[in-house]
Amino acid sequence: MRIVHVLTRLLRAGSEENTLASCHSQAAMGHEVHLVHGRDFDSHYYDRPMAGIVLHKVDSLVHPLAPVYDVRAFRELVLLFRRLKADIVHTHQSKAGIVGRFAAQAAGVPHIVHGVHIVPFVNVGRAQRTIYIAAEKSAALFTAAFIDVSRGVRDLCVEAGVGRPEQHHVIHSGFDLDRFFGATPPEDWRKILGIGPDVRRPPVVVMLAALEQRKRHCEFLDVFPRVLASHPDTILVMAGEGPHREAVEAKIRALGLEANARLTGYRTDPHRLIALGDLCVLTSTREGLPRVIMQYVAAGRACVVNDIPGIDEVIVDDYNGIITPAHDMAATANAISDLLSDRSKLARLTAGAELTDLSSWRVEYMCAQIEEVYRGLMGGNSCYPKTSSTSTAAS
Repeated sequence: MRIVHVLTRLLRAGSEENTLASCHSQAAMGHEVHLVHGRDFDSHYYDRPMAGIVLHKVDSLVHPLAPVYDVRAFRELVLLFRRLKADIVHTHQSKAGIVGRFAAQAAGVPHIVHGVHIVPFVNVGRAQRTIYIAAEKSAALFTAAFIDVSRGVRDLCVEAGVGRPEQHHVIHSGFDLDRFFGATPPEDWRKILGIGPDVRRPPVVVMLAALEQRKRHCEFLDVFPRVLASHPDTILVMAGEGPHREAVEAKIRALGLEANARLTGYRTDPHRLIALGDLCVLTSTREGLPRVIMQYVAAGRACVVNDIPGIDEVIVDDYNGIITPAHDMAATANAISDLLSDRSKLARLTAGAELTDLSSWRVEYMCAQIEEVYRGLMGGNSCYPKTSSTSTAAS
């Protein structure tokens, strides 16, 4: 099977990790795997070639809305798909999902799959929502299958008329669970926190998230002084990289939080960073079902998270975490402060995290389910309609 995955950006975030895990598994099974990405990418992926995965860079594929670039990307992708003679094109992320699927249809790719990592028409303005839904509905006409990271994501798509229910397959975004179970803090934890060898370990809040605007690092920093009001020595550890780094650094300086907020950049030991925290937090305004939440829980840490679609599939409020209103950042800060004050409650939520069943997030399970969807498409199963440049049978 010749499989072509398409990403808007190849950085170091959840959707990329999800896609790469699928690519590695498919290559190991003997499939020919290609990964197409746009202008924004981390050179790490070229410095350390990935066995069995061929990378293709399309500079005209960019993240912002850019009609001239988008038309150029469409044309380049059509030519690339025709040259590769793909059996399946599997798109990811919003821009690649739209441009990539239209290009695959024009190139006559027989089977088109879209991975819904995030719902683009949630928590945006009315005009953006209208445009996004119209584009998604149009692309859905020749999409054979959708792979949704959560039931909440699936339900939002179906309710908006994006694809039929039977075309949607909920497959959780898998990862290596075992390295998070029983994780211990990194050896350089004192350096990370910026404290000397004789200083008592302070309360630690950990946030793992790509430095992107939708993760709302700056908005959370605005309310973090509420936590410091009752727990002045608390350290906020923010791990991740991204285009919003300068804005986050500027916000830390503007608020005078240099002693309490630490940016670690990208690290290869997220399990150890999570283990360093007393609790964890995520404040995104738009997500699918972020894997980092499962990673927090797998490492046995309670978390405070804004209410986003599908979050209740893993976080049970007041059992293994606290769910706060989506647009009430002050409530997030208050919940963190309350847990740092009420250690018995924090211990109860931590115990709940340790008892949470996360088996459906195993990477092996995810890859096997995706393979099953592909096999259904290739086998002509009626639940997986075949698509082509001249057919809209999947509508």
